[in-house]
Amino acid sequence: MILSLCTFLTILFTPPNQDLQQFGENFFAWRAKMQPASGDDINRVERPKGWTPDYSPEALQQYRQDYQRFRQELNAIDQHAWSRSDSVDFLLLHSAVERVNWELNVLQLPNRNPDFYVHQTLGPLFELLVWHTEMTDEWAEEIITRMTAIPATVEHAQTNLTEPFAGGAVIALNNLEGIDQKLTEVQSELQKIIAKKYHQRLKKATNGASDALVSYAKWLNEQMPDMAKSFDVGRENYLYFLKNIALMPYTPEELLTMGGMEWSRSVAFDVFEQLRNADEPASELFENAQAQIDKEREEEQNIRDFLEAKNIMSVPDDVHHYINQELPAHLAPLSHLGVTDDLTSESRLDVDGVSYIRDPSWDLPYFYRAIAQDPRPIIIHEGVPGHYFQLVRSWKNPNPIRRRFFDSGPIEGIGFYVEEMLLQFGLLDDRPRTREIMYSFMRLRALRVDVDVNLAIGNYDIPEAANYLETIVPMDRETAVQEAGFFSLTPGQAISYQIGKIQIMKFLADAKIRQRDEFNLRNFHDFMIVNGNVPIALQQYEYLGVNDDIQKLWPAKK
Repeated sequence: MILSLCTFLTILFTPPNQDLQQFGENFFAWRAKMQPASGDDINRVERPKGWTPDYSPEALQQYRQDYQRFRQELNAIDQHAWSRSDSVDFLLLHSAVERVNWELNVLQLPNRNPDFYVHQTLGPLFELLVWHTEMTDEWAEEIITRMTAIPATVEHAQTNLTEPFAGGAVIALNNLEGIDQKLTEVQSELQKIIAKKYHQRLKKATNGASDALVSYAKWLNEQMPDMAKSFDVGRENYLYFLKNIALMPYTPEELLTMGGMEWSRSVAFDVFEQLRNADEPASELFENAQAQIDKEREEEQNIRDFLEAKNIMSVPDDVHHYINQELPAHLAPLSHLGVTDDLTSESRLDVDGVSYIRDPSWDLPYFYRAIAQDPRPIIIHEGVPGHYFQLVRSWKNPNPIRRRFFDSGPIEGIGFYVEEMLLQFGLLDDRPRTREIMYSFMRLRALRVDVDVNLAIGNYDIPEAANYLETIVPMDRETAVQEAGFFSLTPGQAISYQIGKIQIMKFLADAKIRQRDEFNLRNFHDFMIVNGNVPIALQQYEYLGVNDDIQKLWPAKK
């Protein structure tokens, strides 16, 4: 125990390399201005005051030049006498810089993906609408500023989309369906909660945004017949992503094997669980949203207590709570654009994290229907000890690079890992039908590997992937189509849950074997959570000194 705790404290308080830190400060300040908005919740970034996206052709050219400059500056930093932690920080910065290349030059999102511009117009607005804290005058100003910028972004979209992908256009058109009415509803609801002095400006901005987006949808329909039919990146580009950005030391074929083995395991456990529960009563829904909210608050505290009582990990008192609230009326019309939660941010650690819920119903989409029966599966993954808890603890990491770097691999890997970990600890022994939900989640995460890899290398198209998910998980059609579309345009994201969890299990096993009686699960988890934004191969290298994977991931000098 003393050895593993000393390892944790030594790493945590090792003075970081100042050249790397200065580079990171400059890069992440630049990245906050140009990072694309996304429907995902774990990569939302704090924007500068008065920020609006700029995707003019001139700006895109400048971003590509900036990428080359940052790449050269990072590689020029003297690597002499680096600590293990410095090497990890370098690889994090290398990954962050190469992600820019992935977006602009490999995926070519601004030139190929029509749905990209739905998220660069409505996405910046969505980032503000999910906030649950007080709606101040400053918040209203930001809403209006971002709404006012939408027409210019639409204009740039029609210039930049030189090789548009038809599948991306279909997704964009689905996202834009009825957008004029939806924005009018947003405006109407916002006027109920912002000062009257903003009403006219908001109305003008809404009308301009609505006209522009309706025009964009019309333009996409007109261009559709001439659009490209494929968006796959191919095996070599996928390998580039795995090595340089995800920092996963695997080939696509190895990923498929790993995912396939986990799929078989999840199906077997699901069969066992359903037979075990043959005489158990069926699940029931909460009577109403308030009953669900009250139960979620109770269970979130129970999970925190369970983690401490079982000595699983530390739950600091200064980590606020993860709670449910009903979906706000001003967010509801655009709720299809992303994950409807507010996990806070590095500067907002003094407030609770919030996940917005709908009224309980058997007709809800896959994940919402699950928590309408028992909130714990999503508390665990999204709340405590999953995303909200992990992000808050990572945002308090003394190393700024570790606070601002993000990657889906470790974050989603941790979210999935803690699901099975708490299942094994017996947290859900009182609810057999909830255990069935957890095994359904396992099946989905394993199948996502297959979908991600095969979409990326061109073996599946979006309808085929959606049909596969709908019938094999199984899950509702709406969620299956949404997932397939999202994963097709974000190669490498869907593998993160399953492969990240497998990496964590390997990390834990290696730590136990190497540290023997000194291994302490609580200390292991505390290190992993505080460094939860760091890819697992890098965590393992820093914690244990095992560099086999690092040698595979270290960029070749050019």
